[in-house]
Amino acid sequence: MTTVLSERIETGDVIEIGHNGEMISVMVLLATEDAVILDACDGSTPFVVRQCDLVDYRIFDPAA
Repeated sequence: MTTVLSERIETGDVIEIGHNGEMISVMVLLATEDAVILDACDGSTPFVVRQCDLVDYRIFDPAA
């Protein structure tokens, strides 16, 4: 599996982001041009992040 930096985030992507001071992997439940709803798949409540606030992230690409 490889990672892609700064590509367009789409619903269903798995990305790695900085959250609360640490890097976590999250699933994108819904993506719009303005915001994304992310699920850390750890039992916590999904959270919303504005697209403009996602400066550093990596999209996992299992096909590459």
